[in-house]
Amino acid sequence: MTRRERFMAAMRLEQPDSVPVCPDISNMIPCRLTGKPFWDVYYHRDPPLWEAYLLALETFEFDGWMDGGGVSWKTKTHIETEHEVISRTAERLVVRYRYRTPAGDLTEEITYPRADPPTHTKKMIEDLDRDFPRFTYLLEEPVGYDDTLYREIKRRTGQKGITCLGCGDPGFQNYFYFFEGGLEAVTYAYYDRPDVMEELRELQHRKYVRQCEMICEIKPDCILTGGSGSITMQSPEIWREHSLPTLKEICRIAKQAGVLTMVHSCGKERELVKACVEETKLNCVNPLEEPPMGDCYLDEIKRSFGDRICLMGNLNTTDVMLRGTPEDVERAAKKAIDDAGAGGGFILSTGDQCGRDTPDENLFKLVEVARTYGRYD
Repeated sequence: MTRRERFMAAMRLEQPDSVPVCPDISNMIPCRLTGKPFWDVYYHRDPPLWEAYLLALETFEFDGWMDGGGVSWKTKTHIETEHEVISRTAERLVVRYRYRTPAGDLTEEITYPRADPPTHTKKMIEDLDRDFPRFTYLLEEPVGYDDTLYREIKRRTGQKGITCLGCGDPGFQNYFYFFEGGLEAVTYAYYDRPDVMEELRELQHRKYVRQCEMICEIKPDCILTGGSGSITMQSPEIWREHSLPTLKEICRIAKQAGVLTMVHSCGKERELVKACVEETKLNCVNPLEEPPMGDCYLDEIKRSFGDRICLMGNLNTTDVMLRGTPEDVERAAKKAIDDAGAGGGFILSTGDQCGRDTPDENLFKLVEVARTYGRYD
């Protein structure tokens, strides 16, 4: 089987020739491999992150999970975007972005460290009454798209792995990127201004559902949805109110179109897995982190849900992948295969995002175990 075929077979709950292996190294390790400051990748796109990921894919020869984007969305209202570097040191760039909407400007600032991923250090919504009407223009449903870049990414990835397109869903894991004050500000707004937060949820729902319909026209291997910390940043009850309706609709549309779906949600996840299995058409879920980062045990998750959903996880990214030895990785990888590999429907992976300084030999060992111990014959 090719690496792409192996990955997709597992997502369909089939048994491939061996357990697919795909460590979560979508950001820091690819950037490190370029040998460049991380701002070259994230800000200057020299190379773009998807090309850096291809370098990692060629280096470690795992079964790729390319979420490189590549679709430009067209909306009814054209929003002019400007950006300028407002601070530059040897260790970081700070860039101000300005979005010119018909109701007024929105600004945000993103800090790009030399050797770490970027972070939002000033967010768009500072005054809810003033800024939310402006923000709604960024939530317009798309009326068209350009998938030229996605086609190139898919061509370059070839049979080395699957290519995904992202489609978000509402919820605190999404909103906190836009509210100055982060999760605290979102929480106050949820309780103090439920009318505004319901409007935000509905606007995002419509946008993401329409994006999903268009993505299904493009026919990627997989639609990636969900969001980091879905039931860690908010209670399961709020997730059900704000996120689950959109997730259900995305999975329904994709299922009807014959496109596979995957949810990523680091942190606590067991209750989310149960809801996805019982109430949606979701195909695959990751990263199923174990305590203390999450609340999932692979053997129990496999017994409870493994005949209905593909599982992807879950070696500890800190104690095992970053600080451990190749022997530690081998033991943990074999245990994960023993816990969840029987009969297929399992992708050997890690928790959320292996750290920048994860030793290369640990990644090579993870792949080696899957290719040897993980063979189904």
